[in-house]
Amino acid sequence: MRAPRHWSRPPDSPGWQARTLAPLGWLYARETARRTGGARPRAPVPVICIGNLSAGGTGKTPAAIALAQHLSDTGHRVQFLSRGHGGRLAGPAQVDPARHTSADVGDEPLLLSAFGPAWVARDRLEGARAAARAGAEVVLMDDGFQSATLAPDLSILIVDAATGFGNGRVIPAGPLREPVAAGLARADAVLSVGAPEAQAGFDAAWPAAGALPRLRGRIAPLQTGMDWSDLRVVAFAGIGRPEKFFATLRDMGARIAAAHALGDHEPIAPALFQRLLQEARQAHAQLVTTEKDAVRLSPQERREVLVLPVRMTVADWAPLAPLLTGMLADRRG
Repeated sequence: MRAPRHWSRPPDSPGWQARTLAPLGWLYARETARRTGGARPRAPVPVICIGNLSAGGTGKTPAAIALAQHLSDTGHRVQFLSRGHGGRLAGPAQVDPARHTSADVGDEPLLLSAFGPAWVARDRLEGARAAARAGAEVVLMDDGFQSATLAPDLSILIVDAATGFGNGRVIPAGPLREPVAAGLARADAVLSVGAPEAQAGFDAAWPAAGALPRLRGRIAPLQTGMDWSDLRVVAFAGIGRPEKFFATLRDMGARIAAAHALGDHEPIAPALFQRLLQEARQAHAQLVTTEKDAVRLSPQERREVLVLPVRMTVADWAPLAPLLTGMLADRRG
């Protein structure tokens, strides 16, 4: 789904569409409050939730990878947990890239499994229990901030610094799954993602986020030695904000003959892939996509496509240290 234009309007000028849809947004917010307001069970090991308030891509999966690497570097055995959006397996099931496809487990868990053990489970509590039995000391839950099935020990909200919280309204009046104040009240930290100028704009537009411990991250292409300068490409992406991927390609010097924005998690049917491949050949261009989209392709299709990997770097993990120490101390107690 492409985000409606009124979602990105300023909070003080949301437009008539947002005002008209506001009653539906209140109902959506009330349901989220009902779902998250009750007692939720805890897992046998600490659970860190990487969540967000907005629909669409904010960088949760790159943030989960970066945090897992940080925790591993500090001596913690980490395993990933996901609901497995788009996959057929209810779980709990440990993702096996040699056996599972994105149709089985979803694209994000398949991508995460390259960085550590990953589990999919519709019942997140049962998934966390399975990870604990498999040796996890810390479970890193990709999404699930609004889930009613598992209480996280620590919740980190990921926000795109360039777009912030949009017009500040709840779906369908705006991009939010719940009001900003309600979400921040349940969160333990905020990780904003973007360039320095975007970070400054987010600070000015949403000062309430500054009341929580704050991390700042940036997503950038992984340096692989590939020279993208003047490379003619046909690009496709089925992520939360495909335009960010296309902009990255342009910034690296690629010449985009065509850009196709697919739906987030959209299956790439063989017929669709063949159309893209034929278009690239006719344009004398190279097909290129994201890591998340690549895992939805067959092995044969992947051989026809260049993949641009990206990674998140966090400027300073120090604000998170006391939260992690407190979380682990509470569990030991």
